[in-house]
Amino acid sequence: MSSAVPFDLVIFLLGTFAAAFVTGLAGFAFGMVAAGIWLFALTPIQTTTLMVAYALLVQGYSTWKLRRAIIPSRLLPFVVGSAIGIPAGIAILEQASAVHLRTGVGALLIAFSLYNLLRPKMPDMKNVGRVADSGIGVLNGVLGGATGLGGILPTLWCVLRGWPRDEHRAVSQPTAVATFALTLIAFGGLGLVTPETTRLFLIGLPALVSGTLLGWSLYGKLDEVAFRKVVLVLLLVSGVAIVVTGR
Repeated sequence: MSSAVPFDLVIFLLGTFAAAFVTGLAGFAFGMVAAGIWLFALTPIQTTTLMVAYALLVQGYSTWKLRRAIIPSRLLPFVVGSAIGIPAGIAILEQASAVHLRTGVGALLIAFSLYNLLRPKMPDMKNVGRVADSGIGVLNGVLGGATGLGGILPTLWCVLRGWPRDEHRAVSQPTAVATFALTLIAFGGLGLVTPETTRLFLIGLPALVSGTLLGWSLYGKLDEVAFRKVVLVLLLVSGVAIVVTGR
């Protein structure tokens, strides 16, 4: 993004605030909301890097609060799998065209929003075992390295596994945080964290904090079910717009 185009900066700050607000209020979809807005102003590499960095901050605090509920043996297959998949995801990010990556993220936005709006009956995966958990981890690493959306697959998988809410969060959130941290380290080592991206990260911190605090302040005061539906519809519209325009 060129610093000479202030409109792009406005889009970036709007996306940062909106994603933080939704996450603070409803507890989900930071990356999806951010991507749905940022991709109209930032490059895929900038979008992925910033999503990973901000999501690490947002999810890190929640994971710290869950630390006593974490079962290392259950978490390990997901984290190891993600570490294996991240290099492949980064290779996709570096080699694929910007149009293809944007279209791919737009398709993910559409699929994510439709799944959560329609809630189709999914197969029972309660007894599939740790090999399957590791496979999901690898796919999560690929997706995280390529798009920054490193928490979607573990979240869905925990639902399919039928784990209770607390166990679900004690797997999905730490897996996401580990994926974000490893991805960010890899990005830094490969020189993908540019000075311009770092500048955007710092500029966006006030919007991140203010959006999160506002979301937390309204938690429990609004109709969360209706709010989630509105967010999901907006994500669906944004995904369709990204795919149709090729932005």
